[in-house]
Amino acid sequence: MSTRATLTDVARTANVSLSTASIAFSGAGPIAAATRERVLAAAAALGYAGPNPVAASLRRGHSKIIGVLVGQDLRVNFRDPVAVQTLAGVASTLGDAARGMLLVPSGSDAGQDRTGVDLVRHGPMDAAVVLHQITPETARILRERQVPLVWVDRPRRGEISVRVQDRAGMAALGEHLLGLGHRHVGLATMPWSPKRQRGPIDPRGGSSPRERYVTDRLAGIRDAGLMPAAIETTARSLVEEGIRAGHALLDRAPQVTALVGFSDLIAAGLLLAAQERGLRVPEDVSVAGFDGVDLPWLGEHRLTSIVQPIQEKGEYAAQAAIMLADGGRPTSVALECDLRIGTTTGPAPT
Repeated sequence: MSTRATLTDVARTANVSLSTASIAFSGAGPIAAATRERVLAAAAALGYAGPNPVAASLRRGHSKIIGVLVGQDLRVNFRDPVAVQTLAGVASTLGDAARGMLLVPSGSDAGQDRTGVDLVRHGPMDAAVVLHQITPETARILRERQVPLVWVDRPRRGEISVRVQDRAGMAALGEHLLGLGHRHVGLATMPWSPKRQRGPIDPRGGSSPRERYVTDRLAGIRDAGLMPAAIETTARSLVEEGIRAGHALLDRAPQVTALVGFSDLIAAGLLLAAQERGLRVPEDVSVAGFDGVDLPWLGEHRLTSIVQPIQEKGEYAAQAAIMLADGGRPTSVALECDLRIGTTTGPAPT
């Protein structure tokens, strides 16, 4: 009968003391890089994944900590009002329930440094909320640790998710534009794939977005009876990405009378790109977004947008994670969105 390798086996194989092997995994003290690599190589050869944090938490009771997995570049995360408000919802709910929050940079934007991997592997957490894309390595480690997950905006078969009704929301926006007489629209989408490549997408199909919410928002536009004249994918939800995409769309399809961003930050960039070209908004071109965040720096303009319940989404995700941590069985939810008509959409020019 096969037995599971222990830390003692790893130390013996690496020819180090048990305390040195423990430090190599925990990062709790000084250790030479070569020694650490030798210990990890021995662990890999023996199939030892590291000290079992689940067993450790059982010895001392639950950690009362919920992990929150965010993108690798925290500076970018905190430039996005949607990410900030979602995180605020998570934090307030965990605080009210006397739970701790462990922020784990574990996104797939630029790979993972070892700090992020070590937190995923060893950080105390009874459950985790996944706010951004995670790497296959992160997913594997969490499965091995048997950490229950709540996925935000990224439903997974058989797992708990909290999302919004992206398709119905974008269909409402498409119907609004159609009612104003718009027939030629340009779309600036969120990233099409984990590689975050930017550039044109064939409106007739041929490739599909990796993320469900991007697929649903695109389908919603088509449900309304609008066939995009041009689609440009961005690398991430940033104003500068919207500016770049706006110029690309207007160069490629000058007949468009409306530009739609798959986030409000992208839509704000589309608006700025139109103004840089001397176009009046909404007289010459309408602009709309998705999120419903306040962008007071747009001055006289208030974006027409699909308002999603951002903070509530974080609150629901935290509540579900707490239930999972306590052995409960939460259900997945899809929250409703509303159309907010601002100053940036108007009748299509004739």
